[in-house]
Amino acid sequence: MTAVACGFDGRMIIDGIRRDAVSGKRFEVRNPATDEAIASVASGGAEEANAAIDAAVRALPAWRERPAVERARLLLALSRRMLEERDRLARILTAEQGKPLGEARGEIEYAASFLEWSAEDARRLLGETVPASVPGKRILILARPVGVTAAITPWNFPAAMITRKLGPALAVGCTQVVKAAELTPLSALAIGELAIEVGFPPGVMNFVSGDPEQIAGAFFSHPEVRKVSFTGSTEVGKILMRQAADRVVRLSLELGGHAPLIVFDDADLDRAVAGAMGSKFRNAGQTCICANRLLVQRGIAEEFTRRLTEAVQALVVGPGDAEGVSIGPLIDDAAISKVEAHVADAQRRGARVLCGGARAHPKDARGRRLADRFFEPTVIEGAGPAMLCMREETFGPVAPVMTFDTEEQAIEIANGTPFGLAAYFFTRDASRIWRLSERLDFGVIGANDALPSAPQVPFGGVKQSGFGREGGPHGTREFVDLHYVSVGI
Repeated sequence: MTAVACGFDGRMIIDGIRRDAVSGKRFEVRNPATDEAIASVASGGAEEANAAIDAAVRALPAWRERPAVERARLLLALSRRMLEERDRLARILTAEQGKPLGEARGEIEYAASFLEWSAEDARRLLGETVPASVPGKRILILARPVGVTAAITPWNFPAAMITRKLGPALAVGCTQVVKAAELTPLSALAIGELAIEVGFPPGVMNFVSGDPEQIAGAFFSHPEVRKVSFTGSTEVGKILMRQAADRVVRLSLELGGHAPLIVFDDADLDRAVAGAMGSKFRNAGQTCICANRLLVQRGIAEEFTRRLTEAVQALVVGPGDAEGVSIGPLIDDAAISKVEAHVADAQRRGARVLCGGARAHPKDARGRRLADRFFEPTVIEGAGPAMLCMREETFGPVAPVMTFDTEEQAIEIANGTPFGLAAYFFTRDASRIWRLSERLDFGVIGANDALPSAPQVPFGGVKQSGFGREGGPHGTREFVDLHYVSVGI
């Protein structure tokens, strides 16, 4: 697939105009399954980021004062166009990111749902009146847009992580500059093209690509940027926090995770296995909320592991655009090397690989060998707390199974991490559901549900998994300031 086939030419979108970098530099976007160069994209830096911010500043007054119902209509129009273009957008997404086409179509639908939710929520941004403490006063609390915002998005969900930030910002009257990941900028540019098509005013949303340090530096140094929303690693999140401190820039950070999935001996095993499969192996395990540690009560561990292994062995590895594929490539060479290291470390420390455990070598439809970035979906038995896969986010199709004896022990193991993004557990005990929901130290908790994401809920973590929320009314209010007005009468 070439950039022309994708429907755009790889230029940035600034102030409603397609722009190359001032330097003329470009970078190649490669298909992780084939290593084929599929597009050439403008490589901007601080100058282009500042131009985009300035465009957002100019667009802000009119957009902020535009009636909410009109902002909502444009967001709904963009959502509908994304759904109409679902197959084309999914093919772009699969080409640059690697996930199977079925998952890519699902991501486009998910991305469109954030715009739809935000459009609906635009009409519900209500202020408050508060009883005064003395006669002769009236107290108002106004919800006003923070102003110009910026978004830095990751490569693993290159469409949905844009609209989850862009939708609420635009809904409340903010403008935004989006910096997509260098590995997957094509989905962002495709969304930007559709936004122009449905009639968003110039400068309301802008898309820049290129040098991440220069662009992020512009976001934090420009005096008019009031908020930055970032999804990515904890290490980079800490760097951005330091940069934000100089101007006290408001932040939302959705950072790394290390999700436990706990299966108790009273669980519905069919449901637990299906939940583990859906969570762990979606996007080849390259999701921040995927089950990274499977904790199984000793009494049912053998049966659960047998069923899980059978299900994993049925998964098909191959390029995302091939029929029947459920596990695509990992995003780059560093990613597959990390997965290999985690499996090797587990084996050195006494764990047993029940299936998988090595690189896969699928071929394309013509019988040609693909890029060396595929890994067999893997189940590891006998995992222990000292192993890398039980301490770090693997970000690959590896399911380590560790046994436990008591509920208290399971909670202690689950919480024994600096991360706190997502956790899952399966049980039929209603009292246990309440106990674990209150004691697991994670921002997203799935009780008998390993796929909890939805546009109407507050998504985000605690501890070193970040702060702030995306989705639902809580996510919308991340983009407003509260103005307290005391009126003497």
